[in-house]
Amino acid sequence: MAEERAIAKFRILVVDDHPVVRQGLLHFINQQNDLVGCGEASNSSEALQSASSSRPDLAIVDVRLKNEDGLELVRELKARFPEMRILMLSQYDLPLYAERALRAGALGFVIKAQAADEILAAIRSVLAGDIYLPRLLTRHLLHQLIGAAHSTPRPSVENLTDRELHVFRLLGAGRSTREIAVVLGLSFKTVETHRENIKHKLGLQGANQLIHFATEWARQQTSSQQPEVAQDLASDPNVQASRATRLPT
Repeated sequence: MAEERAIAKFRILVVDDHPVVRQGLLHFINQQNDLVGCGEASNSSEALQSASSSRPDLAIVDVRLKNEDGLELVRELKARFPEMRILMLSQYDLPLYAERALRAGALGFVIKAQAADEILAAIRSVLAGDIYLPRLLTRHLLHQLIGAAHSTPRPSVENLTDRELHVFRLLGAGRSTREIAVVLGLSFKTVETHRENIKHKLGLQGANQLIHFATEWARQQTSSQQPEVAQDLASDPNVQASRATRLPT
């Protein structure tokens, strides 16, 4: 008779285009008594294939997958595997993507810079069927919601659809309309329509203003986190206390 019954472990799929991040997450996950990494993927195609073969309980998905949109992958995963839970991982522009992640079907949103124990808490919370957001990000979104209810809407990147935001991000990365069409599998005309809609929503006049605005926005995203949230994270004593226990990468 076996001395000890095997403990059932939750199966985790990690989707991120950076191998070091995938390996760090899987190493950390496999150290837990109740979790096991069952697969990894660097893009949407690999993620869908791995999800089909390994049937994970939870997928951790990066918001940005090179030229692909992690939000679209979340929708596809939820459509094909409705019982699977999803936790989104991000580094930049936190409030903007957190809200969109939840709307796409994710139950949680974590920041790559968070401490390992906080990411672990997010994983277990989402596995339990609860919504997880970092406390300071939740506060920021609530303030944003309250402010929106008492102010006149202004042109903002937040007004873009997910597809328009993806096009806008690629424009900021220096991609031409034709290149964006190839990357996203769209017609040239469709991308042009998205560009026109973006200009209208952001109150921009002409292609030069659009490219300049997109380039500057992209530069800000890659140089720092959302200012208000980054400042809150840096000043919060709980975050400072956990600096020494970050997720291994």
